[in-house]
Amino acid sequence: MIDSGSVAWMIVATALVLFMTPGLAFFYGGLVRGKNVISTIMYSFISMGVVSIVWLLWGYSLAFGTAADEAATGINNLIGNFDFIGFRDVSASEGDGIPDMLFATFQMMFAIITPALITGAFAERFKFSTYLIFLVLWVTFVYVPICHWVWAGDGWILGIGAADFAGGTVVHINAGVAAIAAAYLVGKRRNVERGVEPHNVPFVVLGAAILWIGWFGFNAGSGLAADGVAVNAFLVTNMAAAVAAVTWGIISYVQTGRMSAVGVASGAVAGLVAITPAAGSVGPMGSLAVGLGAGVFCYVAVQLRHRFKIDDALEVFAVHGVGGIWGAIATAIFAVGGVGLIDGDANLLWANFRAVVATIGWSLIVTTIILLALDKIPGLGLRAETVEEDTGLDLSMHGERAYVADGAD
Repeated sequence: MIDSGSVAWMIVATALVLFMTPGLAFFYGGLVRGKNVISTIMYSFISMGVVSIVWLLWGYSLAFGTAADEAATGINNLIGNFDFIGFRDVSASEGDGIPDMLFATFQMMFAIITPALITGAFAERFKFSTYLIFLVLWVTFVYVPICHWVWAGDGWILGIGAADFAGGTVVHINAGVAAIAAAYLVGKRRNVERGVEPHNVPFVVLGAAILWIGWFGFNAGSGLAADGVAVNAFLVTNMAAAVAAVTWGIISYVQTGRMSAVGVASGAVAGLVAITPAAGSVGPMGSLAVGLGAGVFCYVAVQLRHRFKIDDALEVFAVHGVGGIWGAIATAIFAVGGVGLIDGDANLLWANFRAVVATIGWSLIVTTIILLALDKIPGLGLRAETVEEDTGLDLSMHGERAYVADGAD
């Protein structure tokens, strides 16, 4: 049966999730130098095009095509099938509560933003032409299998009882780990020792605000219905972001005597990341703990990252990787209804730990293989030429300037 109220809500939620990708573009674009803002924004914007095509043609089918019967085993636990290639037999009018096509489109928006998250790690130095190929390969061989494991009916991670309501493993740990691999293989930016001053802080705050708003669709929409689960997910999403933002700001103030706008915005995103897997299973008070942990752990992760020789330019792993890992563990700790550790059940904690380890392993290994292969293909390579990097990728890759002074040629 199709529920018209749920259909209306899910159309809005789908649009909200897509809105997050431009928000991410502004957030990342503001953090880089002015000569690289267009290239950074384009990494996210082009994902909306490329990944949409991949998802329609084969991505959705391989992610959500399931075995014909529950007794089937083997490959169906690891990857889907070709039943829905080109959205074949994906109905716009039939489904469980909402049409199958609406569900597939909602999931498309998750697939779009996940590889865009990775780009913060190699901003200001990655070749755009190589990135286009990377998008296709990464979504197909990294995102799609993990999505199937966690969310498809016969996925093995779902089968062991792990809980990831809206994408802590599928989206955030996955992207965060891929970001570390990419940052290491691409190498450090030239003449940058500890990061760069953001060229446009209002962009950063605007981007974070758009992400915060869009995340209500991301989390509250993941129950696929206009019901009490969506209401709870909406509230806990807001509260975790609020607590993490304030926590990050306070820690920053204690350390430096100032409360950074970029820091508070980053804290809000960390809280949103952490509550993502937990939004369907924790209550309001649990969301406070999730947000507090995100603010502390992700802040510390940013400080520790600077001690290593990996130039994760926009702290993707510290915010999304660490935030996602904490969120997965916190889900198992604070889940209500007798399934969380506080309620006396450790089974979910063990299942989510296994899900985290599997996600880290697959994402790290397969992302590394993809990047190494692309780097060896003549005419591709991962990194922009030295002169292109020094000039700025906006001009060298796109032939455009973000900012042109009055009277300039």
